[in-house]
Amino acid sequence: MIPRYSRPEMAAVWSDQAKFQRWLDVEVAACEAWAELGEIPREAAAKIRRDARFDLAKIDEYLAITHHDVTAFLRSVADSLGEEGRYVHYGLTSSDVWDTATGLQLRDACDLLLKDIDALSVVLERQAVAYRDTLCAGRTHGVHAEPTTFGLKLTVWVDEMRRNRARLAAARDVIAVGAISGTVGTHASCPPQLEELVCAKLGLGIEAASTQVIQRDRHAQFVTTLALIGASLEKFATEIRALQKSEVREAEEPFDEGQTGSSAMPHKRNPEKCERITGLARVLRGYALTSMENVALWHERDISHSSTERIVFPDACLVLDYVLNLFTGIMERLIVYPEHMKENLERSFGLVFSQRVLLALIATGLSRQDAYAIVQRNAMTAWKKHTPFLELLLADDAVTSRLPEQELRALFDYGWYLTNIGATYERLGL
Repeated sequence: MIPRYSRPEMAAVWSDQAKFQRWLDVEVAACEAWAELGEIPREAAAKIRRDARFDLAKIDEYLAITHHDVTAFLRSVADSLGEEGRYVHYGLTSSDVWDTATGLQLRDACDLLLKDIDALSVVLERQAVAYRDTLCAGRTHGVHAEPTTFGLKLTVWVDEMRRNRARLAAARDVIAVGAISGTVGTHASCPPQLEELVCAKLGLGIEAASTQVIQRDRHAQFVTTLALIGASLEKFATEIRALQKSEVREAEEPFDEGQTGSSAMPHKRNPEKCERITGLARVLRGYALTSMENVALWHERDISHSSTERIVFPDACLVLDYVLNLFTGIMERLIVYPEHMKENLERSFGLVFSQRVLLALIATGLSRQDAYAIVQRNAMTAWKKHTPFLELLLADDAVTSRLPEQELRALFDYGWYLTNIGATYERLGL
C-alpha cells in the first residue's frame, strides 16, 4: 500500500524484515521440535536458535539466481550457520514455512485491527450518549419520515461495530493456524507430532487436514471480514457526507485551520475524508473477491493464489487499519449543528407528525382507510402550497369534528418521539 494510506505499526507487520523474521521463527521452531523428537542434536537446535540470521540484501542477490524466495532465504540463513545449517528446513516444504508464517502475520495484523475497532467504539459510544436527545429528521428514501435523534443514529453504528469486532475475532481464530505437513500434506517427511510441537511453540492452531497448503477458505473469511467492516465504515461515512450537503448541513467532518477544499473555490468545505473512506471500502471489496477466487486451487496446490496474496493480505490490513483510524478521528471531532437539525425538521411544514394524526383519528373510531385519505389529502396540500400541516388540519371539518383543537395541537409534540429511545441505550449498556 502507498505510504499515504499506511500507518507505521501495521506497515511493520508486513515489511520484508518482519516477513522473513516470521519465516525464521518457523524454521527455528521446527529445528527445536525435531530435537525434542530426537531427530537432530539438541546442541544443533540451540545453535540455530542462537546464531541463525538472514540478510535482506543477500536474499535479493540469491533471488536473482534462484527465482524462488524460500530457497533464497534458506541460502541467506545458511550463510550465518556452520555444519548445523543442514538441519534448517529439514523435512519441510516451502508452504509449511510460508503459510505458517503468514498465519503469524495475519494474527498480528488482526490484533492491531481489533485495537482500532475498540478505539472507534469508545468514540462512537461517547458521541451516541452526547447526542442522545438531539432531535433531527429521520429520513427514508431521502425524504422526511418522522423525528429521531442524532444519538439514536449513532447507537446503530455502535451496535454494528460490536458485531464487526465479533466477526474479526472469529476470523482471527480461523486464520491463526499453521501447517507443517510436508509435500501434499501427508506428513510423510514431518510427522504430526512435529506439526503439533511447532504450532504450540508459535501459539498457532493446527490445520487438521491440509494438502500442501492451508486451505484458502480461511483466508477468504478473513479478507471478506475486513471488506465487511469497510462496508460499515462506508455506510457511516456516506451518512456524514449526506448530512454535510449545503442544503442540509446537520453535521460535517472536521475542517482544520489552513485546510483547503478546492483549488478554485476558496469557500469549499468538502467531506473529502469520508469520500476517501468510501473509495477505499471499494478497494477492500475487490480484495474480498480475489480472496474468494483463491479458494479453488488445482489438486493439492498450485500457486495461482500466491501472487495475489502478496498484495491482498498486506494491503487489505493496511487499508482497514488506515480507514478505522481516519474515521475515529472524524468522529472524535465531528461538527454537529443541532440548530440546523431543528430548522430542517420544520421545513416539511409539520408533516413528520402525520402518523400521529392518523392514529388519533383511527382511535376515534374512523376506519384506517378513511383516516389515511383525510391525512394524506391535507399532507399533499401542505407540500404543494407550503402551508403548515396543522393549519390545514384545523381548517378541515373531517378532522376537527373528531379531534378538538387542543387535542390536535398536542399531537405536534417532538418530545413524544423521545419516549422510548432509552430502551435502545439500555440494551447497549450506554
